[in-house]
Amino acid sequence: MSEQEARTAAENAFARGAFPHTVDGGRAADKAGTLAAIAEALSFPDYFGHNLDALYDCLTDLSWLPPGEHVLIWPGSDLLRTADPKSYLAIRSVLSDAVRALGPGRLTVVLTGT
Repeated sequence: MSEQEARTAAENAFARGAFPHTVDGGRAADKAGTLAAIAEALSFPDYFGHNLDALYDCLTDLSWLPPGEHVLIWPGSDLLRTADPKSYLAIRSVLSDAVRALGPGRLTVVLTGT
């Protein structure tokens, strides 16, 4: 996903009343960097534990954010997929599980390389 595609995804989210949150894809070259970038994009609380369980817990809470749909936009996710395929798949699985757990209209994830 190019920067333009990420901007378009954010504009589309905003236009439908959702809150876009863009991951700094340049920081997402390894598991730790990706977790930190997602946490920053969604303004996770300080208690975020920087592991996959904590990622799921925070993604399925989001109580610190305004009510409504939140769109997590992850440009450059292919960087992690190439550098660390196992971590990419694990994080992507957590993102998918969280989206399913929250149900429609709460969390949407847009990423490259899907």
